[in-house]
Amino acid sequence: MLSSLRRRPYWFAAIASGLAAAGFALHAMAAGEPGTDRIKDTLQKALGGRAEVRSVGKTPVPGLFEVNIGGQVVYTDASGRYVLNGELVDTKTGANLTEERLAELNRIKWADLPLDRAIKWTKGNGSRQVAVFSDPNCGYCKRIEQTFQQMDNITVYTFLFPVLSPDSEAKARQVWCSADRTKAWRDWMLNKVALTGNGSCKTPVEDNLALGRSLNINGTPAVFFTDGTRIPGAADAATLERKLASLKK
Repeated sequence: MLSSLRRRPYWFAAIASGLAAAGFALHAMAAGEPGTDRIKDTLQKALGGRAEVRSVGKTPVPGLFEVNIGGQVVYTDASGRYVLNGELVDTKTGANLTEERLAELNRIKWADLPLDRAIKWTKGNGSRQVAVFSDPNCGYCKRIEQTFQQMDNITVYTFLFPVLSPDSEAKARQVWCSADRTKAWRDWMLNKVALTGNGSCKTPVEDNLALGRSLNINGTPAVFFTDGTRIPGAADAATLERKLASLKK
């Protein structure tokens, strides 16, 4: 039932090194539980400007606090001296509390997505909508494109999000500048048809990269639903179908 630990984010080492450099002076703090603002300040000082501590809150576990850093969740004690990077699971209900909180913290407003900067295609009546941030060189993005083909009554908005290599950006620009960008994208991702455009037109690539950073997208593909929640990675058709069905309830 317990999930495997998430890979340490880049700022995790920064916290550890920052606290070590400070000689763990926090150990001398007065007895008693400090306010969450004090814990937040402590961790932010350890991080410097390398990441933002967005919030600190209590958890169901006495003495354990949730820390939202750059859209990710870690845990700390009341002094802010120790940081735990892992998942908090309720063994009674089986609920993964970390996943639930991440979903809530990273929820977006669907209406705020600039859909005019995405490649759109529709199958069936198109009544079920998803948005996906994809890199043209991403194997998992190609896999989820294949998965979308198995689904019906769907509209897919693809935001070109080239983060893997300079070649990814070149391909993204070629796609956008094609006479039929939807066809060029699907031909490339589904059938490996070489891109032929020169990519010299004005594209939304830079704006999409900035948008992705603001939405805490750390990898591709990232799929968003109309309720503002997301599924990272190449979810299978069954997972996507369950999520879309839940939106109707």
